[in-house]
Amino acid sequence: MWKSLQSSNGNRTCTSNKESVVLGGEEDEKMESFQNEIRVLSEIRHRNIVKFYGFCSNGPNEFLVYDYIERGSLENVLRNDEEAQELGWSKQVDVVRGIATALSYMHHDCTPPIIHRDISSKNVLLNSEFEVCISDFGTARFLKPESSNWTTVAGTYGYVAPELAYTMRVTQKSDVYSFGVLALEVMMGKHPAEHISSLSTVEQSIELKELLDLRLPPPTVLFEKDVASVVKQALSCLHITPNCRPTMRGVSQVLLEA
Repeated sequence: MWKSLQSSNGNRTCTSNKESVVLGGEEDEKMESFQNEIRVLSEIRHRNIVKFYGFCSNGPNEFLVYDYIERGSLENVLRNDEEAQELGWSKQVDVVRGIATALSYMHHDCTPPIIHRDISSKNVLLNSEFEVCISDFGTARFLKPESSNWTTVAGTYGYVAPELAYTMRVTQKSDVYSFGVLALEVMMGKHPAEHISSLSTVEQSIELKELLDLRLPPPTVLFEKDVASVVKQALSCLHITPNCRPTMRGVSQVLLEA
């Protein structure tokens, strides 16, 4: 549940009621998610990660206070034909770049590295200018070298890396896979469910136009190279073998140079 507030300095903020957004109903699970999100968000500052102001814990209700992000989730924007067309190829590429930049920061510039574990279109927010803010760090983990980093499966169906079904060991590569799914979703305007199993194999053979949003006219020469670069990087992130996937730093650098 989100609520817009006006602070004394003019910033618009919102509250997230963790009782309503954490599934499962178990008190200890809700509290763990609440405390985990506070720990993680207190450690990070990035323009493409939601700005965290503080929290309130009062009995059964726990609230986190963030910047108010006007357009809401990327998922809802992609489902809205009018907003999706307003997004267009240029902003779609920028959205993917923003997500990649934030994940690169979390994986390579934070000590210890932070794994989000639930990268999906519902957890990416867009402001009025379609700029990206990654949100919902309730299942995020610090990747500590002295720890085994084994954990329970977390994430959203359709975005979870296949190896987590049998290894339960969290690494940066699980976020990389989720990013690949999400990047294709942005370019296609819908979740690439029917393509994922075939695209994650070594023999990736598919025309670019088959992976683009049919609601939009084909990209012009000006944007065609950038669009193709996003799709190519997304496909590389879907490799069935985790170690064959690129790093988010590498992906981010390629997309910024495209």
